[in-house]
Amino acid sequence: MGKIVAMGGGGFSSEPENPLLDDFILSLSRRQPARVCFLPTASSDSPQYIARFYRALAQRCLAADLTLVDSATLPRRPASTEALAAFVAEQDIFYVGGGSTLHLLALWRAHGLDRLLRDAWQSGAILCGVSAGMNCWFEASNTDSFGPLALLKDGLGLVPGAACPHYDGEAQRRVTFRKSITDGMISAGFAADDGAAFVFEGTTLVECVSSRPQSHTYSVTLREGELVEEALPVRYLGA
Repeated sequence: MGKIVAMGGGGFSSEPENPLLDDFILSLSRRQPARVCFLPTASSDSPQYIARFYRALAQRCLAADLTLVDSATLPRRPASTEALAAFVAEQDIFYVGGGSTLHLLALWRAHGLDRLLRDAWQSGAILCGVSAGMNCWFEASNTDSFGPLALLKDGLGLVPGAACPHYDGEAQRRVTFRKSITDGMISAGFAADDGAAFVFEGTTLVECVSSRPQSHTYSVTLREGELVEEALPVRYLGA
């Protein structure tokens, strides 16, 4: 079983001058240089986002990207189901960018990529991502895919519970996530500040890491009708 690195924010997406999280992710690969595939689906395969990925990582790994949106300017989608499966099987790390969690999940399922990523993870690949790229691995997530922040209970479910990125970075994230759990929409969740990440070995949380000294992660649960928000130990990667 592979690892999952779920980032509340950070990495090249929002702090290109701070490579600590991206360096950590690359270090997890058993093969060096790692084959790293960027999945920009949540941003509708933004060419600008893809270019930022290559600027940040192309000199440090065997970088590739996988686009699913139909566009003459984005021709890098494998031509067949078999070719897609073969491409996915070759990768060591899948790095999922931010954007719309709802859009991401719909397109992955339409192309069967959800199943291929699960298979790759079960075979030892590393799944990671930021924002929507954090949300997608969980059962549910706090997302603005619908406009106002709300709980989306349609994640891939590789990790039990709900996810909330940008816990300190967007004013209503903490409020709406806590309310979702208090209202019984889901019983437990994981929340990460910008610059912080959860690291799962299979489905077991093994540590939390950060690219900023003051970034935190939290376990948020409902116990006997009371909301409990517990700060978890975080290892600062710059120490």
